[in-house]
Amino acid sequence: MSASNRTAAAVAAALLLPLVFAAGPAHADEPVRPGATTKAPEKKEEQPKPPPNMSSVGGVLLGLPGTQVKLGTGAPVLPKELSARSWIVADAQSGAVLASHNAHWRLAPASTLKMLFADTLLPKFKDKKQTHLVTARDLAGLGEGSSLVGIKEKQTYTVRDLWLGVFLRSGNDAVRVLTEMNQGLAKTVAEMNAHAAELQALDTRVKSPDGYDAPGQVSSAYDLTLIARSGMQKEEFREYAATPRAAFPGEAKPGKKRETFEIQNTNRLLTGDFGIAPYPGIAGVKNGNTTHAGATFTGVAERNGRVLLVTVMNPSSKEQHAVYKETARLLDWGFAAAGKVTPVGELVPPRNVVPSARPVGGEESGAAAAPGEERPATGGPAVASAAKESGSGGAGIALAVAGGVLVLVAGAVFLVNRRWPAAGGARRRSRTAAPDPDVNP
Repeated sequence: MSASNRTAAAVAAALLLPLVFAAGPAHADEPVRPGATTKAPEKKEEQPKPPPNMSSVGGVLLGLPGTQVKLGTGAPVLPKELSARSWIVADAQSGAVLASHNAHWRLAPASTLKMLFADTLLPKFKDKKQTHLVTARDLAGLGEGSSLVGIKEKQTYTVRDLWLGVFLRSGNDAVRVLTEMNQGLAKTVAEMNAHAAELQALDTRVKSPDGYDAPGQVSSAYDLTLIARSGMQKEEFREYAATPRAAFPGEAKPGKKRETFEIQNTNRLLTGDFGIAPYPGIAGVKNGNTTHAGATFTGVAERNGRVLLVTVMNPSSKEQHAVYKETARLLDWGFAAAGKVTPVGELVPPRNVVPSARPVGGEESGAAAAPGEERPATGGPAVASAAKESGSGGAGIALAVAGGVLVLVAGAVFLVNRRWPAAGGARRRSRTAAPDPDVNP
């Protein structure tokens, strides 16, 4: 080879060598096609897995990981666009669980835990006009970045004002004031845990009444649905949960009439927002969102006389308002599937409801017993049991047990007496909603 040719070859090799090393080796099982790159595929974020064995309260299938559904003839398939770690679809009247996914997975609940707070404390404050002068102690201990309704120290608020702050703006400040009115944090947390146990919401552990992230504070889609069902049997609970917006007291100034400002419900299926429409027939219940819990939501809606409860916890989807969109998809599915699926479990009655016989269908449709306690029976002949209020925040619910599932006494009254949003009213409301304060409830 001539000197000139050797020089040309050396120059060519010097130019090509960096390209060879930059490309890296091609694996035998991954041939490089013309025009293709050898860039390694991006790894998807690995999602945590549910425990292999969870609670069997409500039925054995509900304690298994994964999706549980028994489709019958003509039943629609479940929506594909579901990314939540846990969800459940249940009939609010019969208690039948139509479908579920990791129903008993204990997860951080965020502000959906405020449903338990309200269901526990609402019966204690019967006079909605009762007033309270807020002190510095009332507002102590609020977590950094807490969702607030705007309660001020040295200002007076009614009980109704405070509950509107809890339900509409998920106000941790309102929760803390009501907690102090209930003789403090320790007593309120103890009563919430006792009430959860009474409802057989045995996955739930309360550490902070406002749902703010706390070590060991957990609930489940199943439990949140039980809690919502209990709450929706209280007239005031239904009223607050279905209120889209309200006037809230501002700061009182000497010699001037106290001004108010408008607060709007953070439940986007109730009020709507850019990219999401109000869901027809929606009447609450509660949303939440924290760094640890992700987005959580429990909703109740009615269509053609049927009432469904859906809880969705921590969707991994990147779509905006994913928790609401997945809830809406499950509600649509539930209304279409009603009567065409075999229930995979049930929402069990509170412990203070004493039915007359075991359910038809054996263990799968019943409740699990607490340690050292005989398993409660459910089902059998219809039995109405009026539960009286107890000192520990008893459910105070009139119930009937029939055919192995929980039903409401006078279910039609439950439908009529709710304060549903006016037909079409939610759609006429402003779509420029204020930012959701429930980022760190």
